[in-house]
Amino acid sequence: MKKSNYKKRCQFFIFFNESKYRFRFIFSIVLIHVFLLGCKTAQRTKGQESFGQTKEDIKSIVYKVNGYWQKTHPNHGNSFWHVAAYHTGNIEAYKITADEDYLEYSKAWAEKNEYKGAKSDNKSEWKYNYGETDDHVLFGDWQIAFQTYIDIFTLEGKKDPEKIKRAREVMEYQMSTSANDYWWWADGLYMVMPVMTKLYNVTGNELYLEKLNEYLNYANSIMYDSEAQLYFRDAKYVYPKHKSANGKKDFWARGNGWVFAGLAKVIQDLPKKSKYREEYITRFKTMANALKAAQQPEGYWTRSILDPEHAPGFETSGTAFFAYGYLWGVNNGILDEKKYLSVIENSWKYLSKVALQEDGEIGYVQPIGERAIPGQVVDVNSTADFGVGAYLLAASEMYRYLKSKE
Repeated sequence: MKKSNYKKRCQFFIFFNESKYRFRFIFSIVLIHVFLLGCKTAQRTKGQESFGQTKEDIKSIVYKVNGYWQKTHPNHGNSFWHVAAYHTGNIEAYKITADEDYLEYSKAWAEKNEYKGAKSDNKSEWKYNYGETDDHVLFGDWQIAFQTYIDIFTLEGKKDPEKIKRAREVMEYQMSTSANDYWWWADGLYMVMPVMTKLYNVTGNELYLEKLNEYLNYANSIMYDSEAQLYFRDAKYVYPKHKSANGKKDFWARGNGWVFAGLAKVIQDLPKKSKYREEYITRFKTMANALKAAQQPEGYWTRSILDPEHAPGFETSGTAFFAYGYLWGVNNGILDEKKYLSVIENSWKYLSKVALQEDGEIGYVQPIGERAIPGQVVDVNSTADFGVGAYLLAASEMYRYLKSKE
């Protein structure tokens, strides 16, 4: 063989082998790229596949629900708990939509109520037992309004301290007293705990966090059941003094919904360095675990959590608060997504397919009360402002969950 031909063949062989390896290398890179793209796509669509909805679908639901409520309630009510609870949801709806009409709706309500709760200025007559009059300034059902006032103040750039003047006056007076039994019913934990963390964040006053913990410890001592890891509504309902229709512990769904959602709001606003943070997270996690076992196959929780036959049937307010808590927990890395995804899927299925009506009304909301009542009618026509607020909280977190999957 001629040397030149041999050289050419060697060069061809080398080129062929180099080309083969180049091809393999390039092909491998392409495969890796496709694999990673596929993983990213799978991750992006995981939430959409699970729920059959996109974040824009959820936003449309928020517009539908909130639009219906505001259109049918053009006149603003007082600052008592049930109206104020709606506005905590409306503010979250504003945060995900940036719809200025929502913020203006809450501002108009706040202005009507002079950025106050109960309006008495005579501190000597201020009370914190149950009461719907203006002298019950220290009663948490009047203080929940402060959450929205503080949010408005913050959303507008903290430019107008008059918006939180009354909130600070009331809470700072309360903290100056020696009493620690202000939160004697489960609902109060949602009503006021977030007020104190929000005020801490705008003032830097550590006393808000210290007193929050002190008041919470009192509430735990009279309402928390360490075995079931749930809350009785208040001391009247502690087992065995009070029992469900079938002799079981009677844990009211909406009452525990208030607590679960309240803990989520507190943990969200609590500074990362807080010495109480891990304790609150632990309580939140134990409640999540206990509630998971009690969810009905259709996705809702019955009014008496551990005795479904006590007051059977759909109920939206407790379910919405629970859904909000689970979604918030997963969105913020507090709850394990794999463990609780089915809980979220089932609860959202109920909320979006059963509770939500065609015109945007939210049904199956247990009326105002303090317990699960056997025989009480709760049907598709049962709705309420606080139930809509809870629904908007859950929907807003669902939007954030799906957005995180993009």
